[in-house]
Amino acid sequence: MTERIGYIGLGLMGKPIARNLMKAGFPLVVHNRSRGAVNELVAEGAAEAHSPREVAEASDIVFTNLPDSPDVEKVVLGEDGVLAGSRAGMIFVDNSTIKPATARQIAAALEKKGVMALDAPVSGGDIGAIAGTLAIMVGGPRAAFDRVQPVFAAMGKTIVHVGESGAGQVAKACNQIMVAAQMTAMAELLILARKTGVDPRRVIDAIQGGAAQCWTLDNKPVRLFDGNRAPGFKAYMMHKDLGIVMDTARTYGIPIPSTAINMQMYEAMLQRGLREQDNSAVVAVIEALAGVDLLDDE
Repeated sequence: MTERIGYIGLGLMGKPIARNLMKAGFPLVVHNRSRGAVNELVAEGAAEAHSPREVAEASDIVFTNLPDSPDVEKVVLGEDGVLAGSRAGMIFVDNSTIKPATARQIAAALEKKGVMALDAPVSGGDIGAIAGTLAIMVGGPRAAFDRVQPVFAAMGKTIVHVGESGAGQVAKACNQIMVAAQMTAMAELLILARKTGVDPRRVIDAIQGGAAQCWTLDNKPVRLFDGNRAPGFKAYMMHKDLGIVMDTARTYGIPIPSTAINMQMYEAMLQRGLREQDNSAVVAVIEALAGVDLLDDE
Protein backbone atom coordinates (compact mmCIF):
# COMPACT_ATOMS: atom_id res chain seq x y z
CA MET A 1 0.00 0.00 0.00
CA THR A 2 1.30 3.48 -0.90
CA GLU A 3 2.18 5.54 2.14
CA ARG A 4 0.16 8.72 2.63
CA ILE A 5 2.58 11.61 3.10
CA GLY A 6 2.07 14.86 4.97
CA TYR A 7 4.43 17.79 4.45
CA ILE A 8 4.55 20.85 6.73
CA GLY A 9 6.72 23.81 5.75
CA LEU A 10 6.71 24.76 2.07
CA GLY A 11 9.57 27.23 1.88
CA LEU A 12 12.54 27.43 -0.47
CA MET A 13 13.37 23.77 0.17
CA GLY A 14 10.07 22.30 1.35
CA LYS A 15 7.96 23.21 -1.68
CA PRO A 16 10.17 21.50 -4.30
CA ILE A 17 10.63 18.48 -2.03
CA ALA A 18 6.86 18.15 -1.64
CA ARG A 19 6.42 18.53 -5.40
CA ASN A 20 8.89 15.70 -6.03
CA LEU A 21 6.96 13.45 -3.63
CA MET A 22 3.81 14.04 -5.66
CA LYS A 23 5.69 13.37 -8.90
CA ALA A 24 6.80 10.04 -7.41
CA GLY A 25 3.14 9.09 -6.90
CA PHE A 26 2.74 9.57 -3.15
CA PRO A 27 -0.64 10.91 -1.97
CA LEU A 28 0.25 14.23 -0.35
CA VAL A 29 -1.40 16.55 2.17
CA VAL A 30 0.30 19.88 2.86
CA HIS A 31 0.24 22.69 5.39
CA ASN A 32 2.07 26.01 5.53
CA ARG A 33 1.59 29.34 7.29
CA SER A 34 1.56 31.36 4.05
CA ARG A 35 -1.04 30.37 1.47
CA GLY A 36 0.80 30.81 -1.82
CA ALA A 37 2.78 27.57 -1.76
CA VAL A 38 -0.22 25.61 -0.49
CA ASN A 39 -2.38 26.90 -3.35
CA GLU A 40 0.29 25.98 -5.89
CA LEU A 41 0.59 22.40 -4.69
CA VAL A 42 -3.17 21.94 -4.27
CA ALA A 43 -3.56 23.01 -7.90
CA GLU A 44 -1.07 20.27 -8.79
CA GLY A 45 -2.96 17.57 -6.89
CA ALA A 46 -2.09 17.84 -3.20
CA ALA A 47 -4.72 17.96 -0.46
CA GLU A 48 -4.78 20.82 2.04
CA ALA A 49 -4.75 20.62 5.83
CA HIS A 50 -5.43 23.57 8.08
CA SER A 51 -3.21 22.55 11.00
CA PRO A 52 -0.32 20.19 11.78
CA ARG A 53 -2.82 18.05 13.67
CA GLU A 54 -4.93 17.62 10.50
CA VAL A 55 -1.80 16.66 8.57
CA ALA A 56 -0.99 13.93 11.08
CA GLU A 57 -4.55 12.62 11.12
CA ALA A 58 -4.47 12.24 7.31
CA SER A 59 -0.95 10.79 6.95
CA ASP A 60 1.14 7.69 7.53
CA ILE A 61 4.41 9.63 7.40
CA VAL A 62 4.59 13.31 8.38
CA PHE A 63 7.48 15.52 7.31
CA THR A 64 8.38 18.95 8.62
CA ASN A 65 10.76 21.47 7.08
CA LEU A 66 10.90 24.53 9.32
CA PRO A 67 13.34 27.35 10.14
CA ASP A 68 14.59 26.50 13.64
CA SER A 69 14.29 24.35 16.77
CA PRO A 70 11.47 26.36 18.43
CA ASP A 71 9.41 26.17 15.22
CA VAL A 72 9.66 22.38 15.09
CA GLU A 73 8.83 22.10 18.80
CA LYS A 74 5.72 24.24 18.34
CA VAL A 75 4.49 22.44 15.23
CA VAL A 76 5.03 18.98 16.74
CA LEU A 77 4.34 19.44 20.45
CA GLY A 78 2.12 22.54 20.51
CA GLU A 79 -1.65 22.88 20.51
CA ASP A 80 -3.10 21.32 17.34
CA GLY A 81 0.37 19.96 16.62
CA VAL A 82 1.55 16.75 15.01
CA LEU A 83 1.61 14.93 18.35
CA ALA A 84 -2.07 15.72 18.95
CA GLY A 85 -3.05 14.08 15.66
CA SER A 86 -0.60 11.20 15.77
CA ARG A 87 -1.29 7.53 16.36
CA ALA A 88 0.75 4.39 16.92
CA GLY A 89 2.49 3.23 13.75
CA MET A 90 2.87 6.69 12.23
CA ILE A 91 6.37 7.96 11.42
CA PHE A 92 7.55 11.54 11.88
CA VAL A 93 10.45 12.87 9.78
CA ASP A 94 12.04 16.27 10.27
CA ASN A 95 13.93 17.76 7.31
CA SER A 96 14.72 20.92 9.31
CA THR A 97 18.16 21.76 10.68
CA ILE A 98 17.78 21.95 14.47
CA LYS A 99 19.71 21.20 17.63
CA PRO A 100 20.45 17.49 18.15
CA ALA A 101 19.06 17.77 21.69
CA THR A 102 15.76 19.11 20.35
CA ALA A 103 15.52 16.24 17.87
CA ARG A 104 15.98 13.76 20.71
CA GLN A 105 13.40 15.52 22.88
CA ILE A 106 10.78 15.43 20.12
CA ALA A 107 11.54 11.79 19.35
CA ALA A 108 11.06 10.86 23.01
CA ALA A 109 7.69 12.65 23.19
CA LEU A 110 6.43 10.94 20.03
CA GLU A 111 7.69 7.52 21.15
CA LYS A 112 5.24 7.66 24.07
CA LYS A 113 2.40 7.51 21.50
CA GLY A 114 4.01 4.73 19.48
CA VAL A 115 5.34 7.07 16.78
CA MET A 116 8.89 6.56 15.47
CA ALA A 117 10.81 9.75 14.66
CA LEU A 118 13.65 10.42 12.24
CA ASP A 119 15.77 13.56 12.18
CA ALA A 120 16.63 13.85 8.49
CA PRO A 121 18.17 17.23 7.62
CA VAL A 122 19.11 17.77 3.99
CA SER A 123 21.90 19.45 2.05
CA GLY A 124 22.09 20.59 -1.55
CA GLY A 125 20.21 23.87 -1.54
CA ASP A 126 17.29 24.73 -3.77
CA ILE A 127 19.20 23.20 -6.71
CA GLY A 128 19.20 19.77 -5.05
CA ALA A 129 15.65 20.14 -3.76
CA ILE A 130 14.31 20.88 -7.24
CA ALA A 131 16.37 18.17 -8.94
CA GLY A 132 15.67 15.56 -6.25
CA THR A 133 19.40 15.09 -5.65
CA LEU A 134 19.66 16.15 -2.00
CA ALA A 135 21.99 14.56 0.51
CA ILE A 136 19.84 13.26 3.38
CA MET A 137 21.48 12.43 6.71
CA VAL A 138 19.24 10.45 9.01
CA GLY A 139 19.10 9.69 12.72
CA GLY A 140 16.57 7.44 14.44
CA PRO A 141 15.31 3.85 14.46
CA ARG A 142 16.55 1.68 11.59
CA ALA A 143 13.06 0.21 11.14
CA ALA A 144 11.66 3.69 10.50
CA PHE A 145 14.51 4.50 8.11
CA ASP A 146 13.87 1.33 6.09
CA ARG A 147 10.16 2.11 5.81
CA VAL A 148 10.75 5.71 4.72
CA GLN A 149 13.56 4.82 2.29
CA PRO A 150 11.29 4.80 -0.82
CA VAL A 151 10.10 8.28 0.10
CA PHE A 152 13.64 9.52 0.64
CA ALA A 153 14.53 8.15 -2.81
CA ALA A 154 12.11 10.65 -4.36
CA MET A 155 13.88 13.51 -2.56
CA GLY A 156 17.58 12.77 -2.70
CA LYS A 157 20.48 10.85 -4.14
CA THR A 158 22.74 10.31 -1.12
CA ILE A 159 20.72 8.84 1.76
CA VAL A 160 22.62 7.65 4.83
CA HIS A 161 21.37 6.27 8.14
CA VAL A 162 23.95 7.89 10.42
CA GLY A 163 22.82 6.49 13.76
CA GLU A 164 20.29 6.88 16.53
CA SER A 165 18.09 9.88 17.27
CA GLY A 166 19.99 13.16 16.87
CA ALA A 167 22.73 11.64 14.72
CA GLY A 168 21.29 13.17 11.55
CA GLN A 169 21.46 16.62 13.11
CA VAL A 170 25.05 16.06 14.22
CA ALA A 171 25.91 15.09 10.64
CA LYS A 172 24.22 18.26 9.36
CA ALA A 173 26.22 20.36 11.83
CA CYS A 174 29.38 18.77 10.43
CA ASN A 175 28.12 19.48 6.91
CA GLN A 176 27.61 23.15 7.72
CA ILE A 177 31.14 23.48 9.06
CA MET A 178 32.39 22.48 5.62
CA VAL A 179 29.84 24.53 3.69
CA ALA A 180 30.68 27.73 5.57
CA ALA A 181 34.40 27.10 5.08
CA GLN A 182 33.90 26.61 1.34
CA MET A 183 31.74 29.71 0.93
CA THR A 184 34.11 32.02 2.78
CA ALA A 185 37.18 30.53 1.07
CA MET A 186 35.53 31.02 -2.32
CA ALA A 187 34.75 34.64 -1.44
CA GLU A 188 38.38 35.26 -0.49
CA LEU A 189 39.87 33.67 -3.60
CA LEU A 190 37.48 35.48 -5.96
CA ILE A 191 38.33 38.89 -4.50
CA LEU A 192 42.04 38.05 -4.36
CA ALA A 193 41.94 37.32 -8.08
CA ARG A 194 39.89 40.42 -8.89
CA LYS A 195 42.00 42.87 -6.89
CA THR A 196 45.28 41.51 -8.27
CA GLY A 197 43.99 42.07 -11.79
CA VAL A 198 43.47 38.43 -12.71
CA ASP A 199 40.15 37.28 -14.22
CA PRO A 200 38.30 35.34 -11.47
CA ARG A 201 36.49 33.27 -14.11
CA ARG A 202 39.81 32.00 -15.44
CA VAL A 203 40.98 31.29 -11.91
CA ILE A 204 37.90 29.14 -11.29
CA ASP A 205 38.50 27.31 -14.58
CA ALA A 206 42.10 26.70 -13.55
CA ILE A 207 41.51 25.39 -10.02
CA GLN A 208 38.20 23.55 -10.01
CA GLY A 209 39.67 20.47 -11.68
CA GLY A 210 42.39 20.10 -9.06
CA ALA A 211 42.61 19.73 -5.31
CA ALA A 212 40.32 22.75 -4.74
CA GLN A 213 37.39 21.11 -6.53
CA CYS A 214 34.19 21.09 -4.47
CA TRP A 215 30.41 21.51 -4.79
CA THR A 216 30.69 25.22 -4.03
CA LEU A 217 33.11 25.94 -6.87
CA ASP A 218 31.06 23.77 -9.22
CA ASN A 219 27.79 25.61 -8.52
CA LYS A 220 28.19 29.08 -7.04
CA PRO A 221 30.68 31.13 -9.11
CA VAL A 222 28.55 31.09 -12.25
CA ARG A 223 25.68 32.66 -10.29
CA LEU A 224 27.92 35.29 -8.73
CA PHE A 225 29.47 36.16 -12.10
CA ASP A 226 25.94 36.73 -13.42
CA GLY A 227 25.31 39.15 -10.54
CA ASN A 228 22.81 36.70 -9.05
CA ARG A 229 22.86 36.68 -5.24
CA ALA A 230 19.28 35.45 -4.85
CA PRO A 231 19.04 32.65 -2.31
CA GLY A 232 19.46 28.99 -2.89
CA PHE A 233 20.10 28.94 0.86
CA LYS A 234 19.60 32.19 2.77
CA ALA A 235 22.43 33.83 4.67
CA TYR A 236 20.43 34.14 7.89
CA MET A 237 19.77 30.38 7.82
CA MET A 238 23.50 29.73 7.38
CA HIS A 239 24.12 31.97 10.41
CA LYS A 240 21.45 30.08 12.38
CA ASP A 241 22.97 26.71 11.46
CA LEU A 242 26.43 27.86 12.53
CA GLY A 243 24.89 28.88 15.84
CA ILE A 244 23.75 25.27 16.26
CA VAL A 245 27.28 24.11 15.41
CA MET A 246 28.82 26.44 17.99
CA ASP A 247 26.27 25.45 20.64
CA THR A 248 26.98 21.75 20.05
CA ALA A 249 30.72 22.34 20.17
CA ARG A 250 30.41 24.19 23.50
CA THR A 251 28.28 21.38 24.92
CA TYR A 252 30.95 18.80 24.14
CA GLY A 253 34.01 21.01 24.73
CA ILE A 254 35.23 21.00 21.12
CA PRO A 255 37.41 23.86 19.81
CA ILE A 256 36.29 24.99 16.31
CA PRO A 257 38.08 28.32 15.79
CA SER A 258 37.73 28.57 12.00
CA THR A 259 33.99 27.98 12.24
CA ALA A 260 33.73 30.75 14.84
CA ILE A 261 35.38 33.14 12.37
CA ASN A 262 33.10 32.01 9.55
CA MET A 263 30.08 32.62 11.74
CA GLN A 264 31.31 36.19 12.23
CA MET A 265 31.41 36.57 8.45
CA TYR A 266 27.73 35.70 8.28
CA GLU A 267 27.01 37.95 11.25
CA ALA A 268 28.60 40.76 9.19
CA MET A 269 26.26 39.90 6.31
CA LEU A 270 23.25 40.20 8.60
CA GLN A 271 24.50 43.52 9.94
CA ARG A 272 24.80 44.78 6.35
CA GLY A 273 21.15 43.94 5.70
CA LEU A 274 21.94 40.95 3.46
CA ARG A 275 20.13 38.27 5.48
CA GLU A 276 17.88 37.21 2.58
CA GLN A 277 20.73 36.81 0.08
CA ASP A 278 22.38 33.51 -0.80
CA ASN A 279 25.03 32.13 1.54
CA SER A 280 27.55 32.55 -1.30
CA ALA A 281 26.90 36.32 -1.13
CA VAL A 282 29.26 36.36 1.86
CA VAL A 283 31.60 37.63 -0.86
CA ALA A 284 30.01 41.05 -0.15
CA VAL A 285 31.83 41.16 3.20
CA ILE A 286 35.21 40.58 1.51
CA GLU A 287 34.32 43.10 -1.20
CA ALA A 288 33.68 45.74 1.46
CA LEU A 289 36.89 44.98 3.35
CA ALA A 290 39.01 44.89 0.18
CA GLY A 291 37.35 47.92 -1.42
CA VAL A 292 36.66 46.14 -4.68
CA ASP A 293 33.56 44.68 -6.36
CA LEU A 294 33.69 41.17 -7.81
CA LEU A 295 32.23 42.46 -11.08
CA ASP A 296 34.50 45.53 -11.37
CA ASP A 297 36.22 45.96 -14.75
CA GLU A 298 33.48 44.05 -16.58
